Formats: sequence, structure tokens, C-alpha cells
Amino acid sequence: MKEYQEVLYGLYDDETDLMDAVKVANADHLDIMDVYSPFPVHGLDPLLGLSESRLHIAGFVYGALGTLTAFLFMTWVFTRDWPIIFGGKPYFSAPAFIPISFELTVLFASIGMVVTFYTVCGLGPGVNNPVLDDRITDDKFCIAFETNGYSNEEISKLKGFFSTTGASEVNTKTI
Repeated sequence: MKEYQEVLYGLYDDETDLMDAVKVANADHLDIMDVYSPFPVHGLDPLLGLSESRLHIAGFVYGALGTLTAFLFMTWVFTRDWPIIFGGKPYFSAPAFIPISFELTVLFASIGMVVTFYTVCGLGPGVNNPVLDDRITDDKFCIAFETNGYSNEEISKLKGFFSTTGASEVNTKTI
């Protein structure tokens, strides 16, 4: 059975208003569910307590796997499967392996990072992510609070937070 979330969110017209609102929410110890913006906002990650992405580590691992795959495959082909001496080149000629190793490094790293990014962000095929407001992807900035189990007093406190921080609009949605 799918569990639904009640979400109270406020829309902001400017990223500086959004940043100021997040600072106020942190000072008031409000539990922010998520912040949405149409483009990356510099300095927002530390305010939300988000750590640096580790996607670059995955990219290095995928690239190393591509290099190893290319190098081992070419070593096997030229020394065991098809050992032909052509142009005076020995069976095992590592400098000749460099271009293909580079290409497989780039290929494995790029495909691996895309698949990893899509998996981590929940953007795979067939995934239906709920959208709070269509304008968030266009020109609005949003702070969202989950309000399941909140009393009317707590919800009115959150609405007061939005009005004091300059939200242009406050809405509730069940997702």
C-alpha cells in the first residue's frame, strides 16, 4: 500500500530570497523536506547540510575498469588468440594499446556515471516522480516541508514562516 505525504511548500521568485529563507529555517530549527530550484544555486548545499557528491569516485572506478578491460583484452588477443608478428612489432606491444585503452576508459566512465547518476537520483525508465508545481522547473524556487502528523498550530507556524520570508505563494499538496 502506497503511503501519501502531505507537503506544504512555498514558492520564491528569486534565489537570494530562497537562500535567506533557508537560513531562517535553519535558525528556527525547521525540518526542511527538500528545496527545489530551476538551476543550481551556489552555496545552497552547505546550508542544507548536504555533503559533496561521490560521483567522481565512481567515475574513476569505471574508468579504471575500462582501462583494465581494454589492456587485458588486447593482451589476450595479441599473445594468445591471434599471435601474429607484423611490421616487426612484438606480440606484447603496450604503446600500441594506449589509444584503445583511452577510448574504453572514456566509454566505461561516461556510461557508468550516467547509469549511477540516474540510479541515485531515481530517474530510471518507468519511474514516476511526483511534481509539486510545474513552475519550479521554469522560474520559481521552492522550499517544501512534510506535514504528515502536524497539528494545525504547527502548520500555521510554517505558513507564518513563509509569509515572513517573502514567499510569493504557499500551497499544500498530497504526493
